[in-house]
Amino acid sequence: MNQFIQNMVGMGGMTDQVIATDFLMAAKSGVRNYTVALTEAATPELRTALREQLRDAIQTHENISNYMIAKGYYHPHELSEQLQVDLTAASTATNLAQQQSYK
Repeated sequence: MNQFIQNMVGMGGMTDQVIATDFLMAAKSGVRNYTVALTEAATPELRTALREQLRDAIQTHENISNYMIAKGYYHPHELSEQLQVDLTAASTATNLAQQQSYK
């Protein structure tokens, strides 16, 4: 997203972090869903296909996690740092919601 538009909507540089976080959550959900589907698959062929999809979903999750760690958006091994990131994101979301309610 272009910087001018980001500043207009009050998100600044936060947009990439929000998109990456949403993508990570979707990837994590996909891993869970493939795992459940795999346990309920009725045929060996279906289980094989689901295992391949599960491997891809796990790799996608890892890629997104590595990207977020490199960018400083995600600190899976430093709880206090992650807490600060989460608090900042929550504060920004709250401020945006309040700004929108005044319009």
